Amino acid sequence: MAEAILEGILAEKVVLPENVYITNRSNDEKLKFLKEKYGLNTTRDYMEITSNCKYLLISVKPKDVAELLSAIKELVTSEHVILSVAAGITTEFIEASLGKEIPVIRIMPNTSCRVKESATGIAIGRYADEQAVDFAKRIFASIGKVVIVEEEMIDVVTGLSGSGPAYVYLMMEAMISAGVKLGLSRSLAEELTYQTVYGAAKMALSTGEAPQQLIRQITTPGGTTMAGLAALENADITGAFMNAVESATKRSREMTDEYCKKP
Repeated sequence: MAEAILEGILAEKVVLPENVYITNRSNDEKLKFLKEKYGLNTTRDYMEITSNCKYLLISVKPKDVAELLSAIKELVTSEHVILSVAAGITTEFIEASLGKEIPVIRIMPNTSCRVKESATGIAIGRYADEQAVDFAKRIFASIGKVVIVEEEMIDVVTGLSGSGPAYVYLMMEAMISAGVKLGLSRSLAEELTYQTVYGAAKMALSTGEAPQQLIRQITTPGGTTMAGLAALENADITGAFMNAVESATKRSREMTDEYCKKP
């Protein structure tokens, strides 16, 4: 996801490559690849990064955040802005870990950022000003749609849109498998399914009509769509999707408990 975000930033010229500094834990080959591909700066020196960059984007696994914050604690100031895409990690935890009144913005994109179609939620820490928020919005608008939510809702954003692409892919795989079972080739079933999902999403976005209204428009008594919907209702597909979002939201909150213990 970090590289997809980087691609969006550079493609939209939000930041020039010569002003970007990146690092990782130990993958030298990856750093070399990124440097050659994008013409940006790579380093293992946190001081070099904090000396040259006002905005620090943290894109590491939640379990590694505390260690990273400890490593940069003495290098950051209240003039820096922390942008974190680590799931479950609160702005309050980052502020407390760094021990200063530093602007922090918590962000939850999704993997559709790879094609610049992410649904991204942003939650604003107590020290982040309008300039910092506007910059964060510009960065993530380069890879899709951005909404601002209260931080208490960011776990729901994680469960709904952060994990959401996987739910849709599962549904797509089921539709493809059904097509193959009934005689279509795999390639044709894939083509029809992908276009169907894309078209349905575009229809909802373009018309602004609620999903239930769109369902009614293509459902006639005794018709094929009604028969298919009845099968889905018998399987409680709505309940299954709701449980998926609720379970992912719950796990996001559990991660906060696991990884945001007071420094």
